[in-house]
Amino acid sequence: MTITAPYSGNNTFSAAWSLWALLLGVGLLMLGNGLMGSLLGMRAAEEAFGNTVTGFIMSSYFVGFLTGSTLTPRKLREVGHIRVFAALASITSIAILVHVMIIDPWVWAGMRLITGFAYAGLYVVTESWLNGYASNQLRGRLLAFYMVISYLGMGGGQLMLNLADPSGVILFLLVSILVSLALVPILLSHTPQPDTSEPETMSLLRLCRLSPLGTIGCLITGIANGTVFGMGAVYATRSGMAVDQVAAFMGAFILGGALLQWPLGKLSDNTDRQKVIVVVAAVATLLALVGVTLDIASPLVRIALGAALGGTSLTLYSLCLASANDDLTPGQVVAASSSLVLALGIGATLGPISTGLLMEWLGPSGFMWDMAAIHVMIVIVGIYCLVYFPSHATDTHGHYVAMPAGSAALGTTWAEEAANEAEQMELDLAGETLQESDAPHWGPNESEDGSSPAQSAPA
Repeated sequence: MTITAPYSGNNTFSAAWSLWALLLGVGLLMLGNGLMGSLLGMRAAEEAFGNTVTGFIMSSYFVGFLTGSTLTPRKLREVGHIRVFAALASITSIAILVHVMIIDPWVWAGMRLITGFAYAGLYVVTESWLNGYASNQLRGRLLAFYMVISYLGMGGGQLMLNLADPSGVILFLLVSILVSLALVPILLSHTPQPDTSEPETMSLLRLCRLSPLGTIGCLITGIANGTVFGMGAVYATRSGMAVDQVAAFMGAFILGGALLQWPLGKLSDNTDRQKVIVVVAAVATLLALVGVTLDIASPLVRIALGAALGGTSLTLYSLCLASANDDLTPGQVVAASSSLVLALGIGATLGPISTGLLMEWLGPSGFMWDMAAIHVMIVIVGIYCLVYFPSHATDTHGHYVAMPAGSAALGTTWAEEAANEAEQMELDLAGETLQESDAPHWGPNESEDGSSPAQSAPA
């Protein structure tokens, strides 16, 4: 096991290459996850579980997801990233095989809960690993690289449904193989790990105080992601698209998100990341509003719109993640990653519910109305944070707690905590400066009070 300080260079590909084993493992995991999600839905329909039972089975994943995001950091500090990654991937592989051993909705719900627990932990491991390794100037691009691999893996998993009959066992075995293969490069390579020797807890409230836009942004983008992956296919189907067109729509959505990860991540590294988040969310809002007017548009137009909306909506999570970690110390990264994944999971559980209600009320256009409302919230929070919580992240300090200019009750609490921390930092720096400035001025024949030995000697 190799534990290193954060990568000090500014070359994204060099940093990514040093973590090639981790990124390859993530790609294999996402291939399996993308295939498994669609496979279970199709197989549950064939087994005549019913819509309500199938929904319960699929929602069990998010229950486990919330649990895994809170319990993983403790194990990370105890045994390290590589061992936790290996254990969670092994648990996932076993849970997948149980699906074909026992075809029962209650068993499947339990296995989905375990799978969600494991995948949440895997996300915590991966994202804390990347955030702990990347410098602030590099973080956006490295996270964008990670998200591109994730989305391409999920999209590739959808295409693998054509490799065998969903009613058989081959696809389940294939998912298990992919997840197991993800362990091989990590266990057989010298992959640098971030230092977790300084354990620290990080509640969502505390993290929100340190980085309001990053934390709230991850929560709201979780709602958007849950909406897209939970209800995107339903929207396309109810809009009159054929099965192949629905697949093309979802594929374009994911591909758009993958293609824009890199340029937007690089842009956010070179400019104010908060401003980039606001602009991207604003563009996503406009695209969603355009989608509201496409009730009679051709499928090709819908697919093109899906690619554009995916390119903006699906990039926001990595931007918010990078924004949150800009303001943290290395010792806070692991705990913060857990809280950010928790925020994402909470949002993901809310997304399909809110969209389903709007679609019942407004029809298929409820999907686009919901997407517009979600991104408007990000714009509002982003503008507020630009005014009251401007980011001053650099690589020379641990984290910066922004002090609000307003006098709201919650803002006052943030200001008090920030002022206390700033005061303590000033006292520490003053003490260090005093020690450094005093010592060199003592001459070889002078004592600490400035007098010579002869002057201070007793008569």
